Amino acid sequence: MKVVKTSKELDLILSPLRSSAKKIGFVPTMGALHEGHISLLKKAILENDVVICSVFVNPTQFNDPKDLEKYPRPIEKDIELLESAGCHYLFLPDVNDIYADGETWEHSFGKLEQIWEGAMRPGHFKGVGQVVYKLFNIVKPTNAYFGQKDFQQTLIIKKLIADFKLAINLHICPIIREESGLAMSSRNGRLNAIERQSAGNIYKALENTRLSISKGSKDLSELKNQALTILNTISDIKIEYVDIVNPDKLEIIENIDENSPLLMIIAVRLGNTRLIDNMYIRA
Repeated sequence: MKVVKTSKELDLILSPLRSSAKKIGFVPTMGALHEGHISLLKKAILENDVVICSVFVNPTQFNDPKDLEKYPRPIEKDIELLESAGCHYLFLPDVNDIYADGETWEHSFGKLEQIWEGAMRPGHFKGVGQVVYKLFNIVKPTNAYFGQKDFQQTLIIKKLIADFKLAINLHICPIIREESGLAMSSRNGRLNAIERQSAGNIYKALENTRLSISKGSKDLSELKNQALTILNTISDIKIEYVDIVNPDKLEIIENIDENSPLLMIIAVRLGNTRLIDNMYIRA
């Protein structure tokens, strides 16, 4: 694997590949990699001629400077994981290579950037859109790979591609979970051993809802109360939201019909760590 630190150097590498119509796969990350990221990379390797993974902790998507400061940056470990997984290129840019001084981003994602994670983290999706648009223009991938865990983010990226008419195929890959059911996340490393194990109840709340739906339950209030009961067994938990939404616009479901897909979304704080998760409770 070759480590590339500037967009100019990366373009020199990729331009001949584009000219020869090679398929370029791209996995953008903020580092602190885990098996969830590696699953994206492995899918990309299977489906493309060359694969680039970027590691860039993007400052514009953090509304809390302390969160940015605390974000883990174990780059040596990340490099080892990428090499062992068979990544071809690691793009490891400096902030100055991505952003010019005083640069702003004005593109709007409408209501989608204002609800749920957008409401909890004002400006977050504007920053996500800004950096992903820049990375897409640097890499110009054939295929881009994102994880379902950040479900709202995947809808933002889908809209970004549509709004700017980018010739990129977006692939949303399944959530990879720890043995307890906890969705893998770079933030999990902040949890102590007890918190990490008890956080598996987030998955239990999702799975319980899915099973109840599969058995014919249509009482939305009862379904939500059951999920809240399971979540509240976790000590030191603060629940930010638990709801059942449609997966296209993340609008709250008012009534369960016979056919429409349903997604449950959850956000909590466990101690000092914020966790999000989701599940198709009916696909």
